[in-house]
Amino acid sequence: MLRNSKSFSSFSVDDLERARAFYGGVLGLELKDDPMGILELHVAGSSPIVIYPKHNHVPATFTILNFPVQNVEDLVDALVEKGVKFEHYAEADFKTDEKGVFRGDGPVIAWFKDPAGNILSILENT
Repeated sequence: MLRNSKSFSSFSVDDLERARAFYGGVLGLELKDDPMGILELHVAGSSPIVIYPKHNHVPATFTILNFPVQNVEDLVDALVEKGVKFEHYAEADFKTDEKGVFRGDGPVIAWFKDPAGNILSILENT
């Protein structure tokens, strides 16, 4: 039924202007305004992602966007310089290093939050 439907993702934020500054300014992503008062986030090779304001927004407790990159550690350093704070985890089988980089089973990955508290990640292409 939906085989030929071109899907897209969306997520909410509590402040659209802060989201614009973060996604466009800090992360350097392309944004377009939509006449309905939402933002379209354009990421290479994917459908536009819709960012919409929600007055009773609750941050996602899971990763909403993953960005494959060539070198996680270099990008962590660059984003920290722009004020991004990376998440740190200390579970027995799930520990990040002092920079917030996980180097366990699977790809090298680091998580951070947008101004609305939604979780994003950068992960190394393998």
